[in-house]
Amino acid sequence: MNEIKKLQANIFKWVILLFTISSVLTLVFINDPKRFIIGLLFGTLISALNFIELSKTIEKAVTMDPAKAQLFSSLRYFVRFIITGVVLFVSIKASYINVLGTIVGLLLIKLVILITNLLNNKEYYKNIFRKEG
Repeated sequence: MNEIKKLQANIFKWVILLFTISSVLTLVFINDPKRFIIGLLFGTLISALNFIELSKTIEKAVTMDPAKAQLFSSLRYFVRFIITGVVLFVSIKASYINVLGTIVGLLLIKLVILITNLLNNKEYYKNIFRKEG
């Protein structure tokens, strides 16, 4: 398994963990959790698919010349952007999906990437709290 696949697998493990935690918290704190969990699942799945598509776009773009890579990447970005818009539109229109749950699901993968990168370098934090002199 190459490094990109390992990184994706690690991110997806954390996304599943956060999805599970969010679902349990929803069951505890929300009176009607079914719609929220459906929205959370919907948003999380679309976010994961967008993440995979982003990975494929980057892998392909690095082999192109710069002008073609920029056009290719921009077009793929707009496709992902439109997909996200359609997902939010469907979530708003469908009575069985909670919009807030969908938004949280869409943001889960971004939260995982942010947290894993913040906690990735422990030496950085040791240097912050190290006393001088």
